[in-house]
Amino acid sequence: MLSKLIDAIEQVDPYKRFGKVTRVVGLMIESKGPETSVGNVCFLHIGKRKKRVVKAEVVGFRDEYVLLMPFTNVTDISPGTLVEDTGKPLHIKAGLELIGTVLDGIGNPLDGSEPMRGLFPVPTDNEPPNPLSRPRVQQPIEIGVRAIDSLLTIGKGQRIGIFAGSGVGKSTLLGMIARNSNADVNVIALIGERGREVLEFVEKDLGEQGLNRSIVIAATSDQPALMRIKGALTATAIAEYFRDQGLSVMLMMDSVTRVAMAQREIGLAIGEPPTTKGYTPSVFSLLPKLLERSGTNKLGAITAIYTVLVDGDDFNEPIADTVRGILDGHFILDRQLANKGQFPALNILESVSRVMPNIVSSDHLYAAHHFRDLLSTYREAEDLINIGAYKTGTSKKIDEAIAAKEKMIAFLKQEVDEHASIEESIQLLIKQFCKGE
Repeated sequence: MLSKLIDAIEQVDPYKRFGKVTRVVGLMIESKGPETSVGNVCFLHIGKRKKRVVKAEVVGFRDEYVLLMPFTNVTDISPGTLVEDTGKPLHIKAGLELIGTVLDGIGNPLDGSEPMRGLFPVPTDNEPPNPLSRPRVQQPIEIGVRAIDSLLTIGKGQRIGIFAGSGVGKSTLLGMIARNSNADVNVIALIGERGREVLEFVEKDLGEQGLNRSIVIAATSDQPALMRIKGALTATAIAEYFRDQGLSVMLMMDSVTRVAMAQREIGLAIGEPPTTKGYTPSVFSLLPKLLERSGTNKLGAITAIYTVLVDGDDFNEPIADTVRGILDGHFILDRQLANKGQFPALNILESVSRVMPNIVSSDHLYAAHHFRDLLSTYREAEDLINIGAYKTGTSKKIDEAIAAKEKMIAFLKQEVDEHASIEESIQLLIKQFCKGE
């Protein structure tokens, strides 16, 4: 024990390293010194009379200058401002006491109250679990949304993307899942949201029932790009902490697109070339590192749901395409279905859960396939049916689809405050849509 203590003392750096700000260009602060590393946190000592300390992170170097990006907006910085290196990257604190709270992007209470005690420091930048140490996804997790639990069953430890344009019901669906799922704890990251929508999500979509088993991390659109990225990393780190305690964690992030946009801002500021549709190479490096951190490990599981905001409802734009290739399934929210008043506006035919065949019974899988077949048949013949060009009896398959139409729509619709258990959803699917019944 004594030798370990001596080793720890010998590793402590007895020196503080300082530098001075030389210029500020856009989002970036340049300083001469200190000796530091990329990812380290530095303190900016701002002001002469009324001094305050602002955190910034080292994001790169240019010649002999250090490039820093602050966690908050800085307006009163001046040439010669002192820069102090902390010698370590950002750490946040996690623990059970956080459940029921709303935090900012670096883990501090958003209401300005004092940080809680009894928490444990955890780094925000962790490596994804070793691929060989990830147990297979073998059992379903209850989401509480009938269409998902029955037709797009999610496994415990699976990672899913919800792809949609703006105003199609992503936030409402996330709040519904947070209230109804049977996960032990929810970690919800609101990245790049409008400031107005944070309280609205907490009080309306999440509600008291959902907040009592959730931790919300909010980094709004007016905050610096670095804070928005840290919000995503902080939420993931908190979810990892609870996973390592052996819990089943539901991680929800709205949205990955805004994380990518924040990384693009940083990349352009430090001189990266814009490549695919203006996104810098670091964006496509960050996404797999972030998304692969969720999932299973030997201790627990993080079931992750990431929303992807698709511009102009283009589901093949670069970020949507990249995220879809990383995750274990994708759910498409359809604006046309939302306009018809169907909630959730899930396009079942274009959505897929890649682990569903491995975690459900044969009867369940058969009924789900039959439902999809009926829905697909009706959609293909819908134009003919609507204009009266189809004659009953022409096709037995289309006749069956027409007869089942109202039943299918009723099955897919669910009120926001309605809870449907996974057992009830599966039994109803098998009862109504097993062929011949």
